[in-house]
Amino acid sequence: MNKYIKLVIAVLMIGFGIYLFGQREYGWGTVMILLSAIPVFLFFRNEFILLAFWFMRKQDIEKARKWLDKIKNPESQLIRKQMGYYHYMYGITEAQTNVNNSEKHMKKALDYGLSYKHDRAMAKLSLAGAAMAKGRKQEAERLLKETKALDTQGMFAEQIKMMEQQMKKVNVGRNLQNPNMRRKGKYF
Repeated sequence: MNKYIKLVIAVLMIGFGIYLFGQREYGWGTVMILLSAIPVFLFFRNEFILLAFWFMRKQDIEKARKWLDKIKNPESQLIRKQMGYYHYMYGITEAQTNVNNSEKHMKKALDYGLSYKHDRAMAKLSLAGAAMAKGRKQEAERLLKETKALDTQGMFAEQIKMMEQQMKKVNVGRNLQNPNMRRKGKYF
């Protein structure tokens, strides 16, 4: 449903509530005006994203993905902040199967904006993992540094430490030897 249709429904409900006040139906008029808050709430908090968050909390990624797939045209259905979280959650669901799509969605989520620092830290950590998987060590180090700055509560300290250890083992450049690996020469 288009986001502006929700506002039209709210205005119609308020209008009907005023009409009921005019007909001296004060109880039903009050009920209609109070019920008009639901479409206004759903304008700012999309129902599909709320359900996807619910299933993400329950660690049910498939159901969260199913609810996210019900959003057919995100540009017309969601406001800017919701677009960020739509791409954020889509990136999390894609991370298990397709790192390239996950990276694309996480970048879009950061472009649209995420409200909380820990969400931005998670997105940057995911981008750092994707960059490291593609062999872009400098970008991964920069993103990890930004993640550390955003992670004020230490929620991702263990993951950051693990990624830093993995980065030490990654070869950078074409002819550079990793000093942690054995040399495979002709006679040894």
